[in-house]
Amino acid sequence: MKILFLGDVMGRAGRQAITDKLPGLRRALSLDFVVVNGENASGGRGLTAGHARLFLEAGADAITLGDHAFDQKDMLQFAESEPRIVRPLNFAKTAPGKGARVLTATGGRKVLVAQVLGQVFMKRAYDDPFSAIDTALKTHGGAVQAAVVDIHCEATSEKMAIGHWCDGRASLVVGTHTHIPTGDAQILPGGTAYMTDAGMCGDYDSVIGMHKLEPIRRFVTGMPKEKFEPAAGPATLSGVVVETDDRTGKAISVTPFRHGGRLQETHRDL
Repeated sequence: MKILFLGDVMGRAGRQAITDKLPGLRRALSLDFVVVNGENASGGRGLTAGHARLFLEAGADAITLGDHAFDQKDMLQFAESEPRIVRPLNFAKTAPGKGARVLTATGGRKVLVAQVLGQVFMKRAYDDPFSAIDTALKTHGGAVQAAVVDIHCEATSEKMAIGHWCDGRASLVVGTHTHIPTGDAQILPGGTAYMTDAGMCGDYDSVIGMHKLEPIRRFVTGMPKEKFEPAAGPATLSGVVVETDDRTGKAISVTPFRHGGRLQETHRDL
């Protein structure tokens, strides 16, 4: 199975890149399943139901969220009614929706998509991500052809620890949240593809997706003047492509993905 995971969609520029390019990428790359992290797609904070529908219509099979999961209030209801929305497993015990979903890829094959939030350097004290993802993999892992885990964390060490915790039980463990793509795509000893951060789908002529002036001003002066606004230039789609063995669920290959914008594919053609 060939799976594309796209990192945090950032604002209007990222949304436009998804809706414009994803249908063609599905065909050109012969993709069987696509996961999009959409948690910054609506104004840089959260995801509206309307924007989520655009991603699903463009060809996303699943949309993961993050610590801004419910910043847009209509997601509270949409996460309950739309089975392709995956919020963090450990967001809160009363959170709507589910943090692990079994969805259908091409040919009727089943894919588990799950997400956890990290605890290190995050703004809230979330529940233990290790036990949360362990339970999801034990519950669903044996009934699917592939399993994708989105680890929405600040600390790279925590992401790597979760990657090794899931090794041999997930097809792909990939980080989101920091918006900067890392260069450590690899297959771990147990057969799980891993990448510390998928990067963002947004304008890289920015400070992690925001117009440059205000973040720079705050770093230099220590004082805010205006609110952050998503950068609006040409967006790069950033993520990772993994090919898996249907029989074992383990990764055969993993390749960082860049398309368009300032990070126009610097890796081999897929």
